[in-house]
Amino acid sequence: MTRRVVITADDLGREPGTTEVIAALLAEGHVSATTLICVSPTAEQAANRVRELGVVPRLHVTLTSERGLPRWRPLNGAESLVDPDGTLSDNPWVLGARGEAREVMREADAQLHWMREHGSTPEAADSHAGTLYGLHGRSWLAETLEWCARHGLAFRLPRDPEPYFGGPLPPQLAAAHERAVALADALGVSIPQTIATNRRGAHDLGAYERLRDDYLRRLAALPEGTSELFLHPSREDAVTGPDGIVRTWEARLLRDPVWHNAFESEGVEVVGGWWA
Repeated sequence: MTRRVVITADDLGREPGTTEVIAALLAEGHVSATTLICVSPTAEQAANRVRELGVVPRLHVTLTSERGLPRWRPLNGAESLVDPDGTLSDNPWVLGARGEAREVMREADAQLHWMREHGSTPEAADSHAGTLYGLHGRSWLAETLEWCARHGLAFRLPRDPEPYFGGPLPPQLAAAHERAVALADALGVSIPQTIATNRRGAHDLGAYERLRDDYLRRLAALPEGTSELFLHPSREDAVTGPDGIVRTWEARLLRDPVWHNAFESEGVEVVGGWWA
């Protein structure tokens, strides 16, 4: 076997600044995939932008809003997903406490239908802010995997969760993860070997070089098979708070010759999907 990795820029359509950066990185060949937030008001423009590049984004199933942006509304308007004003909460723990499985999956259906109606037929889906995984309360992994199987979609669920989680899972979560992987295999839903991303803020990282070193370490540690590194590149002025600078560092990383040279030295092949 060989080591392969999908380099994904998450959050296409989040707002114009992020879309601009992701589209440029795709055009330059610095990322091999992207994911679309289709509940955003700028989703259609974003989808059109990458379609011109010949890129089909994955569906980034989005059930929460983003702090610092006007709140998004679900496409299906399900009651258990929204606050009294009809918008998605920006707190994933709120969703995890109240979201009903049937309404979660109806919203996923609506978002998939939106993408297809707008000229994109995604081959895979994943979860914005990790809300489908049960990291913030209720888990909808079983329902999500069954939904993926019905629609012929791959799903971002790692066989080995430790690189993403940062260590062994707590026993209850580990058992749930093991059941989910077994269900994915039984349903024929393709999943990556592992996934990894930066989960630290600017205060913890301190400088760009710390972020780069962390991603270089993650690249070197990738196992055999096809994994995914997903990043959130953007402009600093597009994201409020300390996350803005980290997102600019990730955009810088994706253009850094040191980063690109590491793929050759590590013998890691960049691919467009773990299901191919």
